[in-house]
Amino acid sequence: MRVQSLTLAAASAALLVPTPPPVTTPQPVAWRGKPVSAADLLAKVRNCAPVSRGRYRSDSGAPANIPVCGTRDAVFWKADMDIDCDGRPGPRCNRRTDPYFYDSTAYTRSDGRPLSAERLPFIVVPAPGRIWDYREHGVGGGSVVAVVHRNRVQYAVVGDTGPRNIIGEASYATAKALGVRADPQGGGTPSGVTYIVFKNARVSPIEDHAAAVTAGERLAKQFVGAAE
Repeated sequence: MRVQSLTLAAASAALLVPTPPPVTTPQPVAWRGKPVSAADLLAKVRNCAPVSRGRYRSDSGAPANIPVCGTRDAVFWKADMDIDCDGRPGPRCNRRTDPYFYDSTAYTRSDGRPLSAERLPFIVVPAPGRIWDYREHGVGGGSVVAVVHRNRVQYAVVGDTGPRNIIGEASYATAKALGVRADPQGGGTPSGVTYIVFKNARVSPIEDHAAAVTAGERLAKQFVGAAE
């Protein structure tokens, strides 16, 4: 989970870092048929039946007012989006660009290497704790997720875990695909993001983004009750 404030020294040091080269992010995967809209998904999660025992904070020091909600087929929450740059280092996500960079992720690729936050759309779930344990709801590494921001939908997977009392974080690639400022230092958005995690639906290998999109569209159609 990113901490939004930096010391003056750290901010000054960041200005000396050379501008890294462009990063190629995953391109949208073609889907046969009409895609599920952001409006359709948001309509299905308008009401919340809490499944968490308490509520999460969006950031350290913020009010604890975010419940995890549930339906028969999914769990979801509405929060901010902080930028996760952890995992395999790259030109955009490394110790120079992110003072809180950590070179591993809770879940790994099929070859055992950490996930690449720059290239793979994934979200972060809170580590299991007294508020909520995602594992009790058919959720784990590779679980298929629909992330909604404004009128965009990005399909992703669960790829990392964060603090036990904070929620609302996604990878650099997820943010970039949704048009959110993908900067680990001060990027993200303070509100307006909905995370819908489909129960008992996982992608293997976890790094197969095309499979996540295909599964996500299928699950989203079922979730909103759209005809095939």
